[in-house]
Amino acid sequence: MDVPNEDLLDRIADDFRDEADVVIGTMFRSPGLRVGGKIFAFLGSHGRLIVKLPRDRARAFVDAGAAGEVVMGKRTMREWIEFPAGADREATLALWRDVAEQAHQYVDSLRRAT
Repeated sequence: MDVPNEDLLDRIADDFRDEADVVIGTMFRSPGLRVGGKIFAFLGSHGRLIVKLPRDRARAFVDAGAAGEVVMGKRTMREWIEFPAGADREATLALWRDVAEQAHQYVDSLRRAT
C-alpha cells in the first residue's frame, strides 16, 4: 500500500536512527514513530503528519492555523494534532522534523515520568 508522504516520514525517521528507543511502528495501520513503545508521530489520512504535543503547545499550533485538530469518532483529541503537507516539500519536511522532535521529547518525558 502506497502511503502519501511516507518518504517524508522516512526522512524524519532517519533523524532518530541513533536513538535506541525509537522504532518505526504503526498506528491505525499507518506508519509511525514510537519511543519506548509509545507512538509520538504517524501519518494519518491524506498523508498528514499527526503528532502528540502538550495540550497548550498543540492548541497554539491550531490557533495559528498551522495544524488541525484530530477528531476520533466524536472526540477531539487534545494532545494530538495534524499537519498537512504543503506544496513546498522541503518546507514541509523542515516543519515536520521540528514538530516530530518536539513530540519525541514530550512522549519520552511522559514515559520516563511513570
